[in-house]
Amino acid sequence: MSIYKITEQDSLYDNLENLTTTELVNSIHKEDKKICSSVQKVLPLVCKLVDALVIKLSSGGRLFYLGAGTSGRLGVLDASECPPTFGTPDWKVNGVIAGGTDALFKSVEHAEDSKTQAWKDLCDRKIDKKDFVIGIAASGTTPYVVGGIKSCNNNGIMTGSISCNHKSPLAKFSEFPIEVIVGPEFITGSTRMKAGTAQKMILNMITTSAMVKLGHIKGNKMIDMQTNNKKLKERAIRIISETLSVSINQASELFGEYGSIREVLEKHQVK
Repeated sequence: MSIYKITEQDSLYDNLENLTTTELVNSIHKEDKKICSSVQKVLPLVCKLVDALVIKLSSGGRLFYLGAGTSGRLGVLDASECPPTFGTPDWKVNGVIAGGTDALFKSVEHAEDSKTQAWKDLCDRKIDKKDFVIGIAASGTTPYVVGGIKSCNNNGIMTGSISCNHKSPLAKFSEFPIEVIVGPEFITGSTRMKAGTAQKMILNMITTSAMVKLGHIKGNKMIDMQTNNKKLKERAIRIISETLSVSINQASELFGEYGSIREVLEKHQVK
């Protein structure tokens, strides 16, 4: 077996159909406990990627996640959560998945086999040298993702990657590769499990750390979050109340007057 095919190695468990529910759940949990230690080993690489990304984003660039299947969906998920959490414009963080929107809801497995489609998809979004592209592929071999990253390199666009195998093609062609090795999956080859969880953890780190450094957080509060429903408006009022040490009623009045947490804090010179 090739050195970079850890994600395809045989499960440490067998005869799963004969296990009780308790045995199944406990065994899955036992495997999941290995994820954090695997992620910890790559934290320095995550830091390097974040610092490079912040420079791009602070200069008007965009972040693109590029993936297929589970990895692609995780990228789209992380991108879609940035506007409501950090108040970023919709264009700032983008998820590009092989097969397009249809692949978010159902399997479009053949779409990942194209070596050229990812670059076409990025060009449709007017990708340029100000942007940063992160390829996500558990195997590190997905043609759609590898092809896209190679094309980015050929066009002077900064790249990173998240994969779960050693010395994969994806890592080879990325400027900021992250290879988080979680070992064989509970179900052989089912990288929606440990690999997917590890990727999601790293995606959380990347966008959260970048957005903190870009000024979207004050203390530990989301000062640019969108307030489009009752729960979020109540959260915004609590943040104002706690930050300014005023009553909920006063905070509500201030929020109604200025319309956003940031505006209230800036008007009251909270730095």
